[in-house]
Amino acid sequence: MDYFNAFWVGGLICALVQILMEKTKMMPGRIMVLLVCTGAVLGAVGLYPKFVEFAGAGASVPLLGFGNTLFKGVKEAINTDGFLGIFMGGFTASAVGISAALIFGYLASLIFEPKMRK
Repeated sequence: MDYFNAFWVGGLICALVQILMEKTKMMPGRIMVLLVCTGAVLGAVGLYPKFVEFAGAGASVPLLGFGNTLFKGVKEAINTDGFLGIFMGGFTASAVGISAALIFGYLASLIFEPKMRK
């Protein structure tokens, strides 16, 4: 893997998101959902591992990676638990990351004073 690929692929993803935000009426939340769904679809068709092999952290860190993690968790849970795996797999696979985001977000809110508009 060329380390340069990680930088330009991650930058390309950010540039495409910025273009979507400026040229369409899509709000950031919808664009985030689009990225997560794209990662899940790329994983489902088997392209995501090749994409990560080529781009490294440039592909695995953004929301595309989260979508792929959800897909892999659901796929594994379906294989072990059957139909119920559809509902359990994504939570099981991403629980650590989501928990860390909640805990660190809460700690940051305790340390820093929010500047809310009144």
